[in-house]
Amino acid sequence: MCGRYVITKPISKTKELVKSTIVVNEVDNYNAHPTQKLPVIKSYSNGKTLEMLQWGLTPHWVQEKNIKPLINARLETLGKKMSFKNLITSYRCLIIADGYYEWKRQENVKTPYYFTREDNQPMFFAGIYKDHQFLIITGEASSHVADIHQRQPVVINEEDLDEYFNLKTEGTNFLRSYQAPKLKFHPVSKDVNKPTNNNKQLIEAIKN
Repeated sequence: MCGRYVITKPISKTKELVKSTIVVNEVDNYNAHPTQKLPVIKSYSNGKTLEMLQWGLTPHWVQEKNIKPLINARLETLGKKMSFKNLITSYRCLIIADGYYEWKRQENVKTPYYFTREDNQPMFFAGIYKDHQFLIITGEASSHVADIHQRQPVVINEEDLDEYFNLKTEGTNFLRSYQAPKLKFHPVSKDVNKPTNNNKQLIEAIKN
C-alpha cells in the first residue's frame, strides 16, 4: 500500500502542466498522510488544474459511519469492483509527489524507507477521485522494490500524463501495461511513523 508520501513546492512542480491552480499553497509536506487535503491534478475539457482534495475515499455503498475511508485501490481489481470501475472510467487524477514512504517488516520490527525515482524527477501517482476525495492506485512491486514491500504506487511518466487523462483510453488496461520508472530507496528515521512530525530530516538516509 501507499500510506505516506512527500510533496514539496507543488505549484512550481506543476506550473508547466496545469492551466490553473485552485486554493493550493506553495508549502512543503514531508509527511503527507490520509485525511489531509493535498494537491492533486485533475483534467477538464478546457485544461488541467491543481486542486486540493482529501486523501481517503468513502465509497457510496458504505453505510457504517465508523468505516475508515479507502486510501488505495488495487490495480488488479480496479476494473472488477463497480465502485472503482466507474471512477477509473470517468474520474481520473494524478497525485504529484517527490517520493513516498514504505515499511519493511522483519519479525516484529518495521523499518521505514523513502522511495524516489532514480532520475530524481517528480512522481505522478495514478489516482481516482470522487467529489473532494481521492485515493492512490497501487500495483505489485517491481522485483527491485519487492524486498521492502510487495506493493507500490502506480507511477506515470510526465510525458504520458495526457494519455492517462484521455478517457477514450481504457484506464485499467493502460495502467496494467505501463512500464513503471525505476526507483531508488534508503532507510529513514522512525520519526516518520508519527504523522505530526513534518520536516526535511524525515527523508534523510540513516544507517540501517
